[in-house]
Amino acid sequence: MQVDNSERITYGFATEADIEDLFQLDQDPEVMRYINGGKTPTMHDMHNVYLPRLASYADRDKGWGLWKMNLTHSDEFIGWILVRPLHFFGDERNDDNLELGWRLARKHWGQGYATEGATAVMLALEAAGCKHFSALAMEDNTASTNVMVKLGMEYVKTDVCQDPLGDEIVVYYERIV
Repeated sequence: MQVDNSERITYGFATEADIEDLFQLDQDPEVMRYINGGKTPTMHDMHNVYLPRLASYADRDKGWGLWKMNLTHSDEFIGWILVRPLHFFGDERNDDNLELGWRLARKHWGQGYATEGATAVMLALEAAGCKHFSALAMEDNTASTNVMVKLGMEYVKTDVCQDPLGDEIVVYYERIV
């Protein structure tokens, strides 16, 4: 699968070769605030936890994985869009309902990049036949829930998200095309 470039962003499928960009993004405690309470990973964590997790669901042909976002005018890496089956690490994995997520460098927050990136990825997935999209976030992460609404998603529930790294109470939003 290929994601077409949008107005301000180019997209590429993230691989192990992108570890330095992924590592640097996660070094800001504010970027990690709604992920794990602000804990920044070590490079050891990246190699032994983060990359193996990514490898467990990454499938470029299906569009599953992380889609890097770079600014068109400067090629600066600004973050990524995640695609994987909903509940991938839980007991109710659903390959027909794709979870979307996003993480951006703080200096690029509030500029519409998450919405623009997630929209471009959704369009590529829709063209490939995907019809059901979900996103989740901690309840007080209003920036992410605002992106979900802009993507045409609607609130479904507040529930526990099961993950081997720790369960979390989150809000679930979805959009069925």
